[in-house]
Amino acid sequence: MDLFSPTAPRIPPSTQPSGTEAPLAERVRPHTLDEFVGQEHLLGQGKPLRVLIETDQLPSMIFWGPPGSGKTTLARIVAKHTKADFFQLNAVSSGVKDVREVIERAEANRKHLRKRTILFIDEIHRFNKAQQDALLHSVEDGVITLIGATTENPSFEVISPLLSRSRLYVLEPLSTTQLNSIIDHALHTDTVLAKQSIVVNEREYLIMLSGGDARMMLNGLETAISLCKPTAEGKRIVGKKQIEEAFQRKYVKYDKGGEEHYNQISAFIKSIRGSDPDAAVYWMARMLDGGEDPKFIARRMIVLASEDIGNADPNALTLATSCFTAVDYIGMPEARIVLSQTATYLASCPKSNASYAAIDQAMSDVRNMPDEPVPLHLRNAPTKLMKNLGYGEEYKYSHSYDQHFVEQQYLPDNLKTKIYYRPVDIGEEKSIRERLNRWWKSKKR
Repeated sequence: MDLFSPTAPRIPPSTQPSGTEAPLAERVRPHTLDEFVGQEHLLGQGKPLRVLIETDQLPSMIFWGPPGSGKTTLARIVAKHTKADFFQLNAVSSGVKDVREVIERAEANRKHLRKRTILFIDEIHRFNKAQQDALLHSVEDGVITLIGATTENPSFEVISPLLSRSRLYVLEPLSTTQLNSIIDHALHTDTVLAKQSIVVNEREYLIMLSGGDARMMLNGLETAISLCKPTAEGKRIVGKKQIEEAFQRKYVKYDKGGEEHYNQISAFIKSIRGSDPDAAVYWMARMLDGGEDPKFIARRMIVLASEDIGNADPNALTLATSCFTAVDYIGMPEARIVLSQTATYLASCPKSNASYAAIDQAMSDVRNMPDEPVPLHLRNAPTKLMKNLGYGEEYKYSHSYDQHFVEQQYLPDNLKTKIYYRPVDIGEEKSIRERLNRWWKSKKR
């Protein structure tokens, strides 16, 4: 078929089977905005995203939200509403070649048919920088309207130029009330389940095991129902046992957005700070088993390496940043090995918060004291006028002196005796402290 023909086929917004062989989550997936549950802050009457969808005036945008919160469903609703050509790619199975094919089609649409093209990329955070770069020019020029869906923080996973050219819409986790509404809708409208008499006795447990993921909840419910033997009256009663068998696990008390999330990450950080590697790996195991993002754990260890270890062992920060890179490269389950290596090393390091305390004290002075002038001898003197005013005069060049050091004033006059950095007498900071005291006779630490 001619690529430029107005009857050229669109890529269907869903390749999932639509009959009874499809999973429950697919069979009851909403087709309109009125059927959609949740995200009222974006899709309520008169709200911004709803208006853009209904008027078919969509900009490039990123949907960021937890699994099962409706990102893909929203994109498919857009596909039904829009008059634009709609293409869907999954970042896991697609590459630069697939993106360029869509861009080629989009350019043809604009040039020959005067038609817009929307490209939806599910799990866009799984595209690497080169793959995201391939989109940039076409998004910038308006050749394609991009809709990206991600469960990861776009600040870390989407390149800045692409993010700055897209509107970010944050999808909130579905509430228990909303998830119960989705269960009711499935039981009463699904072509398979509506024909049966089904009672779900452990709804809260089902919702907890699914982690608030509507798709996981519905598919788990369908499996649990199939495990139920009908009673004499023909009812299928879904209880805790069937739900656990459907999910192949018991409930782990860990809510990534709730109190237990903060309790366990706090216990993990405090265990490392307290130099207990055994407790550190235990709390880390609890978080990983509960579904915590391993990159979140790695990021927290980067902060800890500076805040709680600092110059007592400068290698701690290098290892922590390398840990994040490795975790990003390999993913779970192997990432747990790298995380464990890093956590046990950090817990076993000598500790110091001297550099952390130094910047906080300096920031306090900056915010609470008048702006102090830069001492004249430290000022830059690029012009003759500045030199005549004494800028840079009497500055002592450190490398001209023994051991490349000479004692002179670097702080403003009103702070010249101030000491912010006080190295502890532990690890590498012990030698740092001794060296600074040898150099600075007038400022003993």
